[in-house]
Amino acid sequence: MSNRWGILAVLFAVRLTMAFQFQSVAAVAPLLGTKFDASLADIGLLIGLYFTPGVALSLPGGAIGKRHGDKATVAGALLLMLIGQLAMVASDSWGWQIAGRLIAGGGGVLLNVLMSKMVTDWFAGKEIATAMAIFVNSWPAGVAISLLTLPAIGTAYGVSAVYLSVATLVGLGILLLVVGYRSPPDTTAASSAASRLDRNTLFAVIVAGLIWGVYNIGFAMIFSFGPTLLVERGWSITAAGSAISIVLWLAAFGGMAGGFLADWTKRPQSVLVVGCIMFALLMMTLPRSPAVIPLVIAIGLISALPSGPIMSLPARVLQPQTRAVGMGIFYTVYYAAMMLGPAVAGAIAKSTGSVAAALDFGTAALLACPALLWGYNRIVAPRPQAA
Repeated sequence: MSNRWGILAVLFAVRLTMAFQFQSVAAVAPLLGTKFDASLADIGLLIGLYFTPGVALSLPGGAIGKRHGDKATVAGALLLMLIGQLAMVASDSWGWQIAGRLIAGGGGVLLNVLMSKMVTDWFAGKEIATAMAIFVNSWPAGVAISLLTLPAIGTAYGVSAVYLSVATLVGLGILLLVVGYRSPPDTTAASSAASRLDRNTLFAVIVAGLIWGVYNIGFAMIFSFGPTLLVERGWSITAAGSAISIVLWLAAFGGMAGGFLADWTKRPQSVLVVGCIMFALLMMTLPRSPAVIPLVIAIGLISALPSGPIMSLPARVLQPQTRAVGMGIFYTVYYAAMMLGPAVAGAIAKSTGSVAAALDFGTAALLACPALLWGYNRIVAPRPQAA
């Protein structure tokens, strides 16, 4: 397959498996709590553990991909995701849940770092904000499918059936990658060129990664703790998962609209700032209003607007020869934030006695994004934009 939009479709579908796997814990959190006698803080920790390997593996992940090739590294990452998922099936002990989650998360890290670079390789200098918006919205699409299907599977057949469903989808992702992806023709020379980042580029990529991490902390509060919020209000686990999945389905389209709007208006940062502020206001309202369905529809339409503009920030400063290392740094910062976010939110919810506090924490995270963007612009202002 040589058409870049066809390649993007393959990458979208493969990355969707990671989102599906990540959400498999939150989607059936009440069932896990019953089976393992786990508290909200325990569930929050298990959710966040998926991102823990990112702190250690993101930077070497870029180097591994540069040495062994993007496709081979992503295939290995999917294999780790499969092994970790099967490890969680193997035992009913909480220790095995933690171990399996860490192994699967290690694979997810490598997949995320390399696939973001792969999209940039195909679209840099073209429709980069639109392409990134489509690509990153494989995440809400995968989470939505998880929320829509896994609670019903878990209620009918148990947690092990949920885990096996995830493993099956990851296996299909491996097959799709092997059959459907190839590298663009102009990356060979770039991969062998010097890949050292200057100081301004390094700082800009770090701040961009922090923006992406903080934004995703806010976004994760909806699908990580939203179902539990509705269960606290008396909804069934299946109905709660279906309601919150509305956010993710609409976000998949909203993110694409945000990327298109950013490319069309040539004002991606305006889309980023307005989208974050509107998302924060809606999230603050959700725990305090009985109008659940109208609010989740509005959140779905607004929440993903900033995703494409944020993910295009590294492409602004990274050249082809620095993309692997640069995206490794970007994701190191992102995973550090995402490792802590759900755990902190779970602890806050436990201490206050209500999961609504987790959504308030997400609101604060979203409002921090415009301030961080100001810092990013101060760093890159003296330098011309990269092609």
